Amino acid sequence: QVHVVESGGGLVQAGGSLRLSCAASGSIFGINAVGWYRQAPGKQRELVAQITRGGSTNYADSVKGRFTISRDIAKNAAYLQMDSLKFEDTGVYYCNAKGLGLASDYGPFDSWGQGTQVTVSS
Repeated sequence: QVHVVESGGGLVQAGGSLRLSCAASGSIFGINAVGWYRQAPGKQRELVAQITRGGSTNYADSVKGRFTISRDIAKNAAYLQMDSLKFEDTGVYYCNAKGLGLASDYGPFDSWGQGTQVTVSS
């Protein structure tokens, strides 16, 4: 069983910054990809940013140039640096990790965190 926990959300003024963390724990051999998603009330969950083990990234058009995703392979962690935040960025941010388990848990996993609230005041 692989568990994912997000942290770093909070209340911030428009134009400010937040740094979200995604930590995966359990019997992990390696994480192949991490994606950050967000969902506002009454709206569909959308992919915000994604990074692979090799470092390839892609971003939603709405956050390009403002958000930066990164990963620390040794720590089984990923981060989302959010700058120049807008009111429209408000929502619950979820981390999704995909990879392979270790030892008796060897096999693919696809795990989601519980989400962390990001609120940007206008």
